[in-house]
Amino acid sequence: MSNSVSSNGTAKKTVKSSKKVEKNKTQKSKKQTLVIVESPAKASTIEKYLGKGYVVKASMGHLIDLPKSRLAVDVEHGFQPEYITVRGRAKILKELQKDAKKSDIVLLASDNDREGEAIAWHLNNALRDKTDAKIMRIVFNEITPPAIKDAVRHPGVIDENKVNAQKARRVLDRLVGYNLSPLLWEKVKNGLSAGRVQSVALRLICDREKEVEDFLPEEYWTLEADFSKGKSVFTAQLVLFKGEKPNLKSEKDVQNIIDAILSAECSVSDVKITEKTVKPRPPFTTSKLQQAAANRLGFTSRKTMQVAQQLYEGIQMGENRIGLISYMRTDSVRISKTALDEVREWISKNHPNELPPESVLYSVGKGAQDAHECIRPTYSSYTPDDVKEYLSRDQFRLYALIWERFVSCQMTAAKTSTTSVDIKAGDALFRVSASRLVEKGFYKVIKLLSSKEDVTGNLPSLKVGEVLSSERKFYPEKHFTQGPSRFSDASIVKTLEEKGIGRPSTYAPIISTLLDRYYVTRSNKQLVPTILGKMICQILVEAFPDVINEGFTAEIENKLDGVENEGIAWSAMIEEFYEPFKKRVNEVEQNQESVKGFMDEKTEELCEKCGRPLLKKLGRFGYFLACSGFPECRNTKSIPLAKCPMDGCNGEIVERKSKGRGKSFFGCSNFPKCSFLTHFKPIEATCPKCGWFLVEKFDKKNGSYKSCINPACDFLHSEDETEEK
Repeated sequence: MSNSVSSNGTAKKTVKSSKKVEKNKTQKSKKQTLVIVESPAKASTIEKYLGKGYVVKASMGHLIDLPKSRLAVDVEHGFQPEYITVRGRAKILKELQKDAKKSDIVLLASDNDREGEAIAWHLNNALRDKTDAKIMRIVFNEITPPAIKDAVRHPGVIDENKVNAQKARRVLDRLVGYNLSPLLWEKVKNGLSAGRVQSVALRLICDREKEVEDFLPEEYWTLEADFSKGKSVFTAQLVLFKGEKPNLKSEKDVQNIIDAILSAECSVSDVKITEKTVKPRPPFTTSKLQQAAANRLGFTSRKTMQVAQQLYEGIQMGENRIGLISYMRTDSVRISKTALDEVREWISKNHPNELPPESVLYSVGKGAQDAHECIRPTYSSYTPDDVKEYLSRDQFRLYALIWERFVSCQMTAAKTSTTSVDIKAGDALFRVSASRLVEKGFYKVIKLLSSKEDVTGNLPSLKVGEVLSSERKFYPEKHFTQGPSRFSDASIVKTLEEKGIGRPSTYAPIISTLLDRYYVTRSNKQLVPTILGKMICQILVEAFPDVINEGFTAEIENKLDGVENEGIAWSAMIEEFYEPFKKRVNEVEQNQESVKGFMDEKTEELCEKCGRPLLKKLGRFGYFLACSGFPECRNTKSIPLAKCPMDGCNGEIVERKSKGRGKSFFGCSNFPKCSFLTHFKPIEATCPKCGWFLVEKFDKKNGSYKSCINPACDFLHSEDETEEK
């Protein structure tokens, strides 16, 4: 089609050009809605859900906080904190301010907890003078299209009480840390630090270690015997002898019983069948998830929260990015009606016989904040098998735990039947039990969370008075009484929760902080205090018994809850604590004897740089060798643990660390000339067979045991054998 042209040939062109300019002006006048979240992964997921007209940016956590270089709390004027832009975050803040200027609405979408509320509060203060946009707060419990769109449709305001609770905790921790840490620098060692909650957790670990060290195991024996009916052979355990519980202290005691019943007739004296109903467990809270992931998957608390964060923020599944679980920092087992309806619909389609008539509701624990729902899958219909191809191995296993626990909690109970049989053999009574599932109930969706105790084998049909054949096979076994076990990630989190120390968001950081400071190390998944950790704990507990104790810490948590839930004045709470605390700090500073250099130990080794003696010193990451001529000579080296076993190599085995957060390993000091390395720590013993050094290994079957590091040598023996040699 031809275009019409005016007499001068330009009129139409001018009109068209004017319309284009007008259109551009209209487009420029159109504004956007800016949504600010905490992480880029979350931003990416949410932006896809909201579509055009929305820009989603990440604050990368806190942009404004207390400075690290000074106390920054005005103790003379209501303990007001002095906030600054976090170093290295100014660029992010300026970008957010620019984006806010282009927007007519700003939605602050940080996490729905105290820290998230504080982030929103600081952002509001930093943006409101830079933009005419309306700034509002939105919260959500899961990152799914319905939840995000509903939050955007119903914005609210910042919860000042929640902000004040975070402010109180931050100020309190700063007052404690910035008073105790310099005290440790002066009295123990430069560079040390102490925290209000971490120090109490350290005390729990040190107290448990003392119990472990003080425990003296005692020998005892058990006796089992084989019995049979027809072709069925089963093993029963001795439970009574002459009507009393046997006290078998030695092998001789066991042999005396065997001799006494060797020719006795064996008959069934009692048969009991017990029916038991096993109810499903409530859905996960943060602490229970960390415990289950530690026990079932071997995850540390930090790893559990990292993987859970990934599942929460969103996983790319084909063309869509989907948040697979609800918010993972919660102390509540509450379930929304929407989630209940959805999971019941899934159960009705897949396991209709296991769907109870009504939803199963669980009571929220005493002291729980109940700000969020439980940890659950966002869509029950996304089974672990459905999403497996999109997840890493760790993501899949953790998601499977969460899915199993949530779906099973809305299914019918299981029923078990336990048969217990007593067998009389002379004056001895043996007992054997077997359990079986009568009704699977919720176990139909349980895989990773299943327990071996649910089914314990089968027994032949037995009646009272029935004579059994004795196989005359006895199994005496020596044991030692077990003392208290060291804390693991799972058990310390459980203890912290039970004692009211910390909150769901702090359990993992508490453990990580103690490990990072080298106050605690991990050994076979157990938390073991270091010499440095024990020393610091002793000093702090003796100097500040009223602060470094679980009762005080739990009381503080309750007061912080009061600030958040009831609007209690936070500054009055801090004032009540600070005056006696500061007075005690001054007293300790004057009276506490310094132990600086106490751990230093002279060695016969000389510094290869200046010839002066080397000292064995305790550093942040353990012992090391340092020149006694410091600061003139700054030579340091790792402590040799053994001689390198490679032919022709005169090197020594030292501890090394891979880059980042890698595990320790042990390699030759002549690296890279000698590439020998092992992941097992050498001990002060050599193999009597080949002369290589020994290491300590650990496995679930044998526990800790010693073994030769030489792959061509089969030497493996108990601690007793090592001591004898």
